[in-house]
Amino acid sequence: MSEYLADLRDVQFLLFEHLDVEKLLEYPKFQEFNREMFEMILEEGLKQAKEIAGPLGPLGDEKGVKFEDGKVEVPQEFVDAYKLYAEAGWIAATADPEWGGQGLPLILGAAVSEFFQGASFPLVSTGGLTSGAANLILAFGTEEMKSLYLERMFSGEWAGTMCLTEPQAGSAVGDTICKAVKDGDHYRIVGTKSFITSGDHNYTENIIHMVLARTEGAPAGIKGISLFLVPKYRVNADGSLGDFNDIVVAGVEHKMGIHASPTCTLNFGDNGDCIGYLIGEECRGITYMFQMMNEARMMVGQQALGTAGTAYLNALEYTKERVQGVHISQMRNPDAPRVAIIEHPDIRRMLLMMKAFTEGMRALLYQTAYFADLAECSEDEAERNKSHGFLELLTPVCKAWPSDMGFRVTEWAIQCFGGFGYCRDYGAEQHMRDIKITSIYEGTNGIQAMDLLGRKVSMGGGKLFLGYLGWLGEFIEKHKSHATLGEQVGRLEKAKDTLAHVTIEFAKTGAGGDMVYPVLNACPYLEMFGDVTVAFLLLQQAVIAQEKLDAICSAKNAESAEARKSLCEEDAEARFYWGKLCSAEFFTTQILPRVDARAESIGSGSRSALEVVF
Repeated sequence: MSEYLADLRDVQFLLFEHLDVEKLLEYPKFQEFNREMFEMILEEGLKQAKEIAGPLGPLGDEKGVKFEDGKVEVPQEFVDAYKLYAEAGWIAATADPEWGGQGLPLILGAAVSEFFQGASFPLVSTGGLTSGAANLILAFGTEEMKSLYLERMFSGEWAGTMCLTEPQAGSAVGDTICKAVKDGDHYRIVGTKSFITSGDHNYTENIIHMVLARTEGAPAGIKGISLFLVPKYRVNADGSLGDFNDIVVAGVEHKMGIHASPTCTLNFGDNGDCIGYLIGEECRGITYMFQMMNEARMMVGQQALGTAGTAYLNALEYTKERVQGVHISQMRNPDAPRVAIIEHPDIRRMLLMMKAFTEGMRALLYQTAYFADLAECSEDEAERNKSHGFLELLTPVCKAWPSDMGFRVTEWAIQCFGGFGYCRDYGAEQHMRDIKITSIYEGTNGIQAMDLLGRKVSMGGGKLFLGYLGWLGEFIEKHKSHATLGEQVGRLEKAKDTLAHVTIEFAKTGAGGDMVYPVLNACPYLEMFGDVTVAFLLLQQAVIAQEKLDAICSAKNAESAEARKSLCEEDAEARFYWGKLCSAEFFTTQILPRVDARAESIGSGSRSALEVVF
């Protein structure tokens, strides 16, 4: 079976060489940290992800979740591991120390999240949702709610969920019919919520649900939805557990993957005795819940990255060990020595695709998490506003692009394993089954594309998108004459201009009253946007890598191409930086041209998908 593998060196490169997170140490919130502590946290996070979560992958896939007599149970091995995970403080890694958190920057939290989610998403998803629910209470709850719930949730003593989906209302949240009837200082909740991750389990003694419901007389649609705190067991004033709160598990889902993640249908108030507490004001629930939804969307992107990353690295290890066939140059020689399949050109092509995509996902997710830190902590108002805008713009891309491309990475990993990949021998097929959900939940990728095209690129009258183009343009102008990377930067400039042109044409189409055609092409547009952004980030990295590699080669007198290749085979750092250059070149030459193809498709004006009669 596969083991959990992660690219710690690339994580370190991103944090300390590409994004330079040490700048965060200048802000009061993070002045108690230093680089050595950041590095120690990364190494310890990876170590514990391997030790605590790593062994659970195949076990959870085989055992799954039990549902008997209305109770949901995950395997005991998961319960034991969750206790260790919580005690180590990972649920509250980025939470305020006032409530028991470690107070880490969000970008450090993203890195640790990648490790744990790649090792066992079913284990850590409960902790991620708990943190998100607690952050909602912290942002919008009453002081009483904070004192009763926050420390117990951040410590892992209690868990949390988000309850949006209903049988008739999935992505169309405005169709919610779950009711909240005012009864004194609280509300009676009645309704059904489905596909609730960690909706019930034996990890913790209490579960705190964040529930969207409609109060009496509320307007239709999303403007009439409110947010409620609904505990599985009521909580007494002293924090002790009270009565059962009339939340019944109607069933659990039997899924394609993530078998050990308890996905439940919950019935609230079948007996009229489910009490909920209003968070914030009535009819503002969707506004509040967007905070948790956006956190969850970033978490989904990290889940896709973690799964794709270990799928790639396991495939890489396998191709180095699996001996089959002869080198292509010896095809006519029956006596030629057999070679490891990593020597075959098509295998190398797939490996570099996987490498480029996983490094691109990581760059996209970490950069966006860094924007979140700057939006909160920067002392420069202009930088805060700019960072917040880019965080808003890139969040749907962070959810959709890694989940779509990560699925492809697991597909190529299976292909590298061949027939063994299609079987359960090496765990490659589990990676593919586990990752597929990431394009579906927390808002399907179609919803993310509509959010990007319909809301984000037009924010501020288009100024946000223009700022994004300026961000890329500044880099392009600086490096388009780069001695070795200039041609690749030129490809990025062409793709950026194509993206800008398509965006303008969509705006004209919408202004002309046709809203259907842009929506028809929203997914291809998001893919274009992701390709351009990732190419930009990989080229940023390539500029750094080229400088570092040149310095190493100069110090070791490896000036010729042959000498450099030999050095890269012997020196791990030289090999790493050369690999970054190869990732960027492959992406800009083999992947980025998709932008022009999609632009041509969109520009065709074809409405065949709308006109066909099925």
